[in-house]
Amino acid sequence: MAMDQTVRGVLSIARGVLGDLDLDVVLARVLEAARELTGAGYAALGVLDEAREELDQFLTVGIDEDVRDQIGTLPRGRGVLGELIRNPVPLRLAEVGTHPHSYGFPSAHPRMESFLGVPIMINDEPYGNLYLTDKQNAAEFTEEDENAVGVLAEFAGVAIDHARRYTGAEEARVELERSVAAFEATVEIARALGGETDLTTILELVAKRGRALIGARALVIELLQDGRLVVAAGAGELPERIIGQAIDLEDTVAGAALRTRQTQRLSDELNRSRYDQHGAGHFGLDANDALVVPLIFRNEVYGALVAVDRLVREGAGMFSRDHQRLLEAFAASAAIGVATARSAASERRRQAMAAAEAERARWARELHDETLQGLANLRLVLSAACRSGKPDVMAQAIVDAVAQLDADISALRALITDLRPAALDQLGADAAIEAWADRLRRTGLEIDVSVDLAYEQGRHDERLVPEIETALYRIVQEALTNATKHGRAQRAVVDVTEGSRHVHVLVRDDGSGFDLATRTDGFGLVGMRERVELLDGALSVDSAPGKGTTISAKLPALHRNDIAGAASVMLARRRAG
Repeated sequence: MAMDQTVRGVLSIARGVLGDLDLDVVLARVLEAARELTGAGYAALGVLDEAREELDQFLTVGIDEDVRDQIGTLPRGRGVLGELIRNPVPLRLAEVGTHPHSYGFPSAHPRMESFLGVPIMINDEPYGNLYLTDKQNAAEFTEEDENAVGVLAEFAGVAIDHARRYTGAEEARVELERSVAAFEATVEIARALGGETDLTTILELVAKRGRALIGARALVIELLQDGRLVVAAGAGELPERIIGQAIDLEDTVAGAALRTRQTQRLSDELNRSRYDQHGAGHFGLDANDALVVPLIFRNEVYGALVAVDRLVREGAGMFSRDHQRLLEAFAASAAIGVATARSAASERRRQAMAAAEAERARWARELHDETLQGLANLRLVLSAACRSGKPDVMAQAIVDAVAQLDADISALRALITDLRPAALDQLGADAAIEAWADRLRRTGLEIDVSVDLAYEQGRHDERLVPEIETALYRIVQEALTNATKHGRAQRAVVDVTEGSRHVHVLVRDDGSGFDLATRTDGFGLVGMRERVELLDGALSVDSAPGKGTTISAKLPALHRNDIAGAASVMLARRRAG
């Protein structure tokens, strides 16, 4: 009957062991199970090294932490413990000290008498040993104890082998997942660069994906500006108003990363000292561990990625070397993203400045060649008439002067309309677009215009915000100007339609078209694209030589009583700087 209970106990414990896939948990449960089955006061499990000559791990139950610390170095498999390594068969002793190979115990080691040792085998090869001492309420361990632990050891061998195989497969799976995550993050940045050159957007993407990649509590991106690092973006648990903070480089962890061009770890003693002195100013939060990875592209340092604290289930963890290598690989892609976005922003500023100068030059030419010369000619005519003193000559001069003034006034009105038509402010985008189309019709261009805006059609009680109305007008203006000036178009179609969330603009002409791959310094496309992007819209251009041009844009339908619309416009104004 007692044997049946023991077997049932072994089976119950063994099933629990087999149900776990974590090797460390399995070893701990085997150890506790062996102690529970035999009533041992102390239990230990020794795991052999690869050569199976000594113990590589030694787990204990029954000895408290203080005593374990006092004992010092853990056993390597000498004395009685080594007997099972040399001869892996069960060993049962009434008094462990009487065994001929006994070495005795260290000074702080508790006194132990009865002993039971059972090997753990995996595929007929020794894996380790179970050591049990001081059976409670009995002088020594029994044969029944030996049998019970022997059965447990067999089950333990299966469970340990199972856990080892799973652990290896799980580690491989985790490593694969990390590699795939790194690849996906890199691809996402590359894809973003293909359609987005706004530096802020790129940095926010890098911060979020970098943090998720290594499971950091927080990650910030610091860019080098005027000899200091400025926090440009972040993700995770960050203090308020950290974005925009400037950080001195001298004697800081980030400064060391930029000087050495190598990753710095907060766990290093020197960096820990630097952080303790300057940490609050650098990270803006308490950190147990951190990785500071420099952003380098084509030998130029752009800043640093700072990852703070590895997230684990309980408490704050430490970043491993694998996490460091993963973040370093990611930082290389991030540096390319920063460099590309900055280069694109610089090129856009250059094009915008060049285009603005070209427009100023055009206005100057028109004022000089038409208005100013006309006024100068008018002065000469009137001066000559005055000098003649003849009434008929003076009368004719006045008639000519009035005609010249009418022409100059018309020219100035046209120039003012180019700059900012009064109809746009007074009546809205619908009227301004119609007026511009009427002006171009007089040049011979046939234009079909359809404008359907919610306020003008009575579907909304407020007009679109001024920035959206201006953008609609400028897109149509520039598209039609390009159609007549460069495309020599005969016919054009303009369609502006407001939906529930967006306003769609389409301008199509039958002109000569152009090669999209050919860069142009003209104001038209550059100005349209920049204006649309500042308002969080989208612009597309479809053209080819001999096939005309189609320009389509989508802008948010923001109205003047819309709080979100006002906030979006304020953001656009800040971006425009």
